[in-house]
Amino acid sequence: MGTTTFSGPVVSTNGFTGDITGDVTGDVVGLVQVPTYTVATAPSAASIAGALIYVSNGAAGAAILAFSNGTDWKRSDTGATIAAA
Repeated sequence: MGTTTFSGPVVSTNGFTGDITGDVTGDVVGLVQVPTYTVATAPSAASIAGALIYVSNGAAGAAILAFSNGTDWKRSDTGATIAAA
């Protein structure tokens, strides 16, 4: 896949796929979809501080948005490490 650079707003009617890299500034308008995992299938949080994932069972069995602190996946509501139970 090639790389395209835009100098103004970009609008998609069917969403975007792939990774967003570079200097990303401004507002995101519309839906933002993050990847879904379970506690058991979550990727290593090492070296990806700031990444977001949806963990379907990460809040003691309930779904939660989690972020990487560079070491662990942390629950967005309490800051505790994700856990299935």
